[in-house]
Amino acid sequence: CIMWLLYVILVLGVFAAVLYLLGNYTFWLPFRNANLPRIVMLHQVTPHAEASGMNMPPAKFEQLLQYLVQKKATFSFVSELDQYQGQSNVFALSFDDGFLDNYQYAYPLLKKYNAKATIYLATQIEGIEKLSAEQIQEMSGSGVIEFGAHTQHHVNLLKLSDEEAFAEMQASKKDVEALVGKCPSFAYPFGRFNEKHQQMAKEIGFKNAVSTRKKVEAYTAENQFNIPRVSTHGAMNALQMRIALAKGRYKL
Repeated sequence: CIMWLLYVILVLGVFAAVLYLLGNYTFWLPFRNANLPRIVMLHQVTPHAEASGMNMPPAKFEQLLQYLVQKKATFSFVSELDQYQGQSNVFALSFDDGFLDNYQYAYPLLKKYNAKATIYLATQIEGIEKLSAEQIQEMSGSGVIEFGAHTQHHVNLLKLSDEEAFAEMQASKKDVEALVGKCPSFAYPFGRFNEKHQQMAKEIGFKNAVSTRKKVEAYTAENQFNIPRVSTHGAMNALQMRIALAKGRYKL
């Protein structure tokens, strides 16, 4: 009777462990081929805010860079993805909005590991500490940072008229070009957009555009204005980070 009870406890313990792993790790998602590029989505890198889906503290960001270097990753700007089609271990790091801490904490680490990144500027965003023109120009000249556009005011394009949406997208491109001379890529704020906005991005002259779709897939003509990204969280552990990069999304 005691042996039977111990057996039941053991089975229940194993079952609970399996549920925990399934709940906190995306083992159930299929692995994606290493020849598919990983476009990693980030926002802030600061020690002065809680680890979250918006903020990856510097120590955790450095762990990510160290892991990618160990994997012999090829770091790509988002605008260069077409040059690496079919190549394995291609990673494009991307930051949305243009937070000041990108210069203070992410930029030194990117230089340390010679890792390229694309920063999407919402050029007239309010409510955040943002990059100065001088910082943007310094980063652009470093060879490890490319700047893209993210509308002027970080607006939900779906809530604007077509004319307003086009104007926001076009004006942000011009703002970035005035700062650094070029602006090849676009990121949709909040990941909110439709097929019209994809066509607008093309007409305005962007080479490609990233979404917030949490997925890993090939870079093709069909999705170049709706590129999925790998989601991240500042509190993910090493295993969750590796699974996210392998499969496209994390689970905490």
